[in-house]
Amino acid sequence: MVASIVLFGGIALLVFAIWSSILFGAADIKFSTVWLAVFDYNSTLTTHQIIQEIRLPRVLGAAIIGACFAVAGSIMQGMTRNPLADPGLLGLNAGAAFMVAICFAFFPGLSYQYLILFSFVGAMLGTILVYGIGFMGKGGLTPMRLVLAGAAVSALLVALSQGIAIHFDLAQDLAFWYAGDVSGTTWSNLKILTPWVVVAMIGAFIIGPSLTLLNLGEEVAIGLGQRTGVIKLFGAVIVLILAGIAVSVVGAVSFVGLMIPHITRFLVGHDYRWIIPCSIVIGSLFMVVADLCARMINPPSETPIGALIALIGVPFFLYLARKGGREL
Repeated sequence: MVASIVLFGGIALLVFAIWSSILFGAADIKFSTVWLAVFDYNSTLTTHQIIQEIRLPRVLGAAIIGACFAVAGSIMQGMTRNPLADPGLLGLNAGAAFMVAICFAFFPGLSYQYLILFSFVGAMLGTILVYGIGFMGKGGLTPMRLVLAGAAVSALLVALSQGIAIHFDLAQDLAFWYAGDVSGTTWSNLKILTPWVVVAMIGAFIIGPSLTLLNLGEEVAIGLGQRTGVIKLFGAVIVLILAGIAVSVVGAVSFVGLMIPHITRFLVGHDYRWIIPCSIVIGSLFMVVADLCARMINPPSETPIGALIALIGVPFFLYLARKGGREL
């Protein structure tokens, strides 16, 4: 009952937030104008062009990326039983951004579709490095060791990306990847990334019940007939797809995949049949509101959305680290 209220209430708030994000900005637009621009588009009107070509793809992109980060974080935390797991903290974002820097330097004319593929490769590279370093030493892979490895690998990949940017004079082109920005989202971007997102989300729904059992412990899940190795492999592929897509659009934004799963579990419990859909809605709502705030804090200038989210995410991370994630 509570989960249903959260889900449908979140959808209602998301629709309201999307509509508000279209209405407000450097140039405020009337409600009636937005309605006509969406349902009776007139290409000769400047306000209609602003809505259709700038604000609408931007807000839809923010919603999709928020869902990607949130579901990726939920799956990572469910698979690893690590309350601090997040694509940004475990090197996926930095790896994807590193490959984007390479693409800009050596393949400047690369299409957006191939840019997404390279983002996947970079996310995989970051993951392999983090887990490889995390397994070193006595005691194996612990949650805190995983986070420390993620911080080290992220710092390395960011430094390499910045070195490439300086050497090839790409600092301005890559600046938004590190600050976080959805303003460049276009309809062509959405057309390319949407099928990937839909497939990954379907996969997330499929493994949701298995993740619930995996949260009880790997031995318990095996005893209940779950093929944990297959589940983890399938989940890792979904996470790589979602993280790669998100970074290719918005840049190396962290903490969304950390915060939203915890908020969702607090609201709906530990059943991933509800966590996945509610994470989609809450993650989308969070990102849309964050983008709106980034535009409204100091108009007409925009505050980097990554910095804005970090102001909330860092205290949240410190709270979880101090608490030890005992709720998982």
